[in-house]
Amino acid sequence: MTQKLVTIVTGCYNEVENVRPLYEALQAIFTTRPQYRFEILYIDNASQDGTQHILRAIAAEDPSVKVILNARNFGHIRSPMHALMEARGDALIPMASDFQDPPEMIPAFLDQWEAGHKVVMAVKQKSEESWLFFQVREQYYRMLARMSDVKLVNQTTGFGLYDRVAIEAIRKIDDPYPYFRGLIADIGFEPAQVPFTQPRRARGISSQNWYSLYDYAFLGIVNHSKIPLRIATILGFVLACLSMLVAIGYLIYKLLFWDSFSVGVAPVLIGFFLLSSVQLVFIGIVGEYIGSIWTQVRHHPYVIEQERLNF
Repeated sequence: MTQKLVTIVTGCYNEVENVRPLYEALQAIFTTRPQYRFEILYIDNASQDGTQHILRAIAAEDPSVKVILNARNFGHIRSPMHALMEARGDALIPMASDFQDPPEMIPAFLDQWEAGHKVVMAVKQKSEESWLFFQVREQYYRMLARMSDVKLVNQTTGFGLYDRVAIEAIRKIDDPYPYFRGLIADIGFEPAQVPFTQPRRARGISSQNWYSLYDYAFLGIVNHSKIPLRIATILGFVLACLSMLVAIGYLIYKLLFWDSFSVGVAPVLIGFFLLSSVQLVFIGIVGEYIGSIWTQVRHHPYVIEQERLNF
């Protein structure tokens, strides 16, 4: 009987302290599952701290370790997606290289896969990050689930196991800047959910910042919901009606109290700044959708590779 191939896909940027411990942890896990062949695919986003040197050393020691070195930093969305598209396993397990996606969960993923699930997703029940940050994520996921055109799983990061059938379905969608959780929901396979508590980073400092988190958050909204555009239209209509009613009210009041009623500049200024701020907000929302269209139309490749090892 042919052994199934499991490919671990992990992106890294300046993870010099984590890539070898992750390799050793994965080796230890798969020694307990001899019925599988496994390989690790690292994709490095042009690290500047010596990560590439360690990846070269690991690849030289073990031919089952494959490495893609990007020509530059292509971001936390495009780079991991490129690696998934290049992986060849019967099942793919994308995970972070900083141990916030615990490797010890992999046996549970494999069990669910063998039970027939094409998609297995890790779901955060708790997190060792700050309470405030966890709650912000929780409320965002809840809001996105209510707004989305597809059924999204709450508190997932993409960490899990995906059968080759699911990956091929995603390949057909061919989204150049995807919201991965949304793609998984879009293809329709009912996911098996494995709960876990997310630990802190094992070592080093995260390369994520507020802008990258904002980018990913708005990507989920723009790619899977038209509700912000509908809100803009409805609110514009409501404000137009309200402005008309206020104008009529002022006119009637002025006609009734012509000599004593003075409109003044305060209502004019308040109305001007209210309408201006609302317009700017919704111009920004429309801009996000236009930017998404622009990205789709350009359809650049996920990354440009500088070098491959062990392919």
